Amino acid sequence: MKQHAEREILLPTLLCDKKGNLNPEAIGYARKPIIDCNLSGHFMRKKKWNYWCVYGEDILFSATISHLDYAAVCFVYFLEYETQRYVEKTIVIPLGTKVKMPTQVLETVSYGNSELHIRISYFNGDTHLSVTCPNFDGERLQAELTIHHPADDDSLNVVIPWNRQLFQFTAKHHTLPTTGIVKIGERRYTFNEEESYAVLDFGRGVWPREATWNWGMASQKMRGRRIGLNFGGKWTDGTGMTENAVFVDGVMTKIHEDVLFYYDPTNFMKPWTITSKFSDTVNLTFTPFFERVAKTDAKLIRSEVHQLVGYYNGYVQLENGALRISQMLGCIEEHLAKW
Repeated sequence: MKQHAEREILLPTLLCDKKGNLNPEAIGYARKPIIDCNLSGHFMRKKKWNYWCVYGEDILFSATISHLDYAAVCFVYFLEYETQRYVEKTIVIPLGTKVKMPTQVLETVSYGNSELHIRISYFNGDTHLSVTCPNFDGERLQAELTIHHPADDDSLNVVIPWNRQLFQFTAKHHTLPTTGIVKIGERRYTFNEEESYAVLDFGRGVWPREATWNWGMASQKMRGRRIGLNFGGKWTDGTGMTENAVFVDGVMTKIHEDVLFYYDPTNFMKPWTITSKFSDTVNLTFTPFFERVAKTDAKLIRSEVHQLVGYYNGYVQLENGALRISQMLGCIEEHLAKW
């Protein structure tokens, strides 16, 4: 079964019409972040987030600012691969009135209080990620990272349409070389751009009350090339659009076919597989070594994330042959949300 090609958007486009519903012209994908997320209306249904994940040589470091309409949620976490030391800090700001989420992918966003301060500022081709937390598992956390956006790189920017009232714009920017430091207590972790790569997950949309999604991603240097993998499942199925793509040295190959995630929801640490639905384009296994669980249960609002850190193996068929993936560090997740 041949998959239809998704529509590529080449000109700056507004996500929403004047009523706050989906602009049909925005349905498609773009290689540059040219969609303006002018969300309005849809009381309590709008969801916005800027999530960063940085793969260093020794640690994974992540920082997020999100707004769910009824609250803003900011969190940071870090995992030291070898010792599996893991620390996460989350703050919830009811109503989140002071948290302003920009409409463009590469715009500055920040929030801070006495417990946690996150600033994500974009200037001149670089994102500066600055995080301070006085009590991060009893120690002081200070992160100063510079994430470089190579000018010629493609990125994945796609609008998923459930209908005119329910839709999501997602931007996944991969293999962004990163330098800087993360300091926790007396421990200092250095990031250099030959080995350290950041991934951005930027989301803006109007969501149904309940949602489930899978997301698999990796950004590493393999055999001298910058390789990025991005696969999504469940939430995009049947919409005619996917967030499936592979990046090689900044060039994106868009995969128009849905992919299927196979895993054991009673034991997320068992190996996962990702395969394309109709062809042998994608055939990957993911073997976890660490499971992050983040649960929120406030009765009306429920969220459960199982995010695994581990290694990808397998292949993705590209036009010029198979891209072989071996022991590639990355993440995979299941997210259930009632929000």
